[in-house]
Amino acid sequence: MSNIQLQCLLGIQGKDFVMIAADQTNSHSIMVMKDDEEKIYKISNKLVMGVAGDSGDTTQFAEYIAKNIQLYKMRNSYELGPSAAANFTRRYLAEYLRSSTPYFVNVLMGGYDKENGPELYFMDYLASSVKVPFAAHGFGGFLSLSIMDRQYKKDLTEEEAYDILKLCVQEVHRRLFVSLPNFQVTIVNNDGVRTLPVINSKSS
Repeated sequence: MSNIQLQCLLGIQGKDFVMIAADQTNSHSIMVMKDDEEKIYKISNKLVMGVAGDSGDTTQFAEYIAKNIQLYKMRNSYELGPSAAANFTRRYLAEYLRSSTPYFVNVLMGGYDKENGPELYFMDYLASSVKVPFAAHGFGGFLSLSIMDRQYKKDLTEEEAYDILKLCVQEVHRRLFVSLPNFQVTIVNNDGVRTLPVINSKSS
């Protein structure tokens, strides 16, 4: 089922932010096509989505979600919050799962809401969805969840969350049989969406 499990998404929720990291490797069969792929998409001013899967599926899926959420804002004069956006995304995944052309994508959606604060949602290609304090997708996620579970606390600062992600990437580099050299990192909080330095073997 494609190379979806060979890709890695990491997400963690802090005191007033959500941070998502995604590997930047684009591979086909046994070949690496590029190592600077953008897998984290800005959906709205305070909402981002990390998507893992085949290139065609991820791009089309992310653009569809982003455009429809922007359309909702234009029609109703306000943006969907993270919870509503996650429910919309999950429904779209579920509808296509029951069609002849399902999307094989795994998703981490993070955003900031004035009423509920930061929120992180875990969704997979089977259209399951759950709100979580931290999450991971792919084989790299199997190696990272125990680190997140040990290091996580509710009042994480941005620096502490970034350091936890660096520990996870170190473990992926050390133990995973697939080369995932670069991880892009994006943070979303009350001020909007911001890109953080790439995590790689030099920085980690």
